[in-house]
Amino acid sequence: MRSIAVICITFLFSALMFAQKPDQVLATATGQTIKLANLSPEVQTAVNNLAESIAKQRKDLLEQYVYQSVIELEAASQKLSVGQYIVSVKKKVPDPKEADIKAVYDENLDKLGGMTFAQARPRIVTFLRSEPESKAIEEMYKALRTKYKVTVGKDINLSTALPTDVVVTINGKGVTSKEFEDFASLPLYELRAELADVVIEDIQNALMDALIAVEARSRDLQTSDLIAQEVTNKMKDFSDEEKFVLEDAFMKRLFAKYQAKILYTAPQPLVLQISADDDPSLGPATAPVTIIMFSDFQCSACAATHPALKRAMSEHQGKIRFIVRDYPLESIHENGFRAAVAANAANAQGKFFEYVEKLYANQDALDDVSLKKYAAELGLNAAQFAIDFSAEKTAAEVRKDMADGNKYGINSTPTIYVNGVKVRDISYEGFKAAIERALKK
Repeated sequence: MRSIAVICITFLFSALMFAQKPDQVLATATGQTIKLANLSPEVQTAVNNLAESIAKQRKDLLEQYVYQSVIELEAASQKLSVGQYIVSVKKKVPDPKEADIKAVYDENLDKLGGMTFAQARPRIVTFLRSEPESKAIEEMYKALRTKYKVTVGKDINLSTALPTDVVVTINGKGVTSKEFEDFASLPLYELRAELADVVIEDIQNALMDALIAVEARSRDLQTSDLIAQEVTNKMKDFSDEEKFVLEDAFMKRLFAKYQAKILYTAPQPLVLQISADDDPSLGPATAPVTIIMFSDFQCSACAATHPALKRAMSEHQGKIRFIVRDYPLESIHENGFRAAVAANAANAQGKFFEYVEKLYANQDALDDVSLKKYAAELGLNAAQFAIDFSAEKTAAEVRKDMADGNKYGINSTPTIYVNGVKVRDISYEGFKAAIERALKK
């Protein structure tokens, strides 16, 4: 019943009590103990490589800080958003030759599901442009590092560093160790929390394997027969979700019977003060749980996540206030920003959430003509929609959300917070657990 096969982890200093102790007891049950040595080789390797992983991750984050800083400076100098500037760099890359596009199509006919050349062409062009665009971004970054005189200062991995030490200078301005730590705190916490999730799941898997063996012996069964009896034979629709529910219930029964205790605890989640601003919302303002979703309406992951989140929220009617804020990824989604503006124009007529459903359902058609068509289908006043769709104040509302998202360290969508805690498991089960934790508090 092990669900993790390969694990690639980097992580920071944390309260991992077993970090250097392979004999540290991580969990107990009647007649059973689980130690670091009982966990998967991947987790043990991650723990043993702690110091190297810490140093590398911190250096990577400093490089990310510099990258963001110089691009922001250059974009501002050209009176562009960061996303618009990156798009302008990518546009300098020439399109691939028609013969190269056709060659890729011919070589992959069996993988294109019967798509015609005309249908497949945009995807092939995107594929062929990806590598030269990445190289163009790399060259741009090198040039900007020179232009803005980036100079590395005190080593960020020195244990003797002071908060006032300058770790890098950008455009004549020194960035202190404290400023870097403030920037890095959230992503480093997320890495610690991600590792904790993996470790706890591995502990549960190891403990479950041990208890299944004990329980099978007590019933004079083979372990495979016990699993069939408790899980497989109870399945009706044979879906992954049904299997998960049955396995989880079996684990809870065994853990209760054998008094299982997980002694390792994850780091306490960071609670951020996420502003709801004046963005569209559903549910009472006095609800005990507030969910804020930063979304890009051209993002396929957002469209896929939306139904799972709605389902989890529907189980707690009247207890949740749901707010949607905009974070279009301009550098990769050509129509994301305009779709967000259109949704805000629909909001002016009280049809935001209905309009968003249209956007998620039609992500391959988010050009201006289509966006106006969706407004007409919802019965919106066409003239007023056109005015709001082209108004600078509507675009400014989207920009405000994006700026707030940057302040919170958002760099991907969907990003969802439940009472200020970022949800890392963006699935129905993850949302349900996050909501239930918030309600308990």
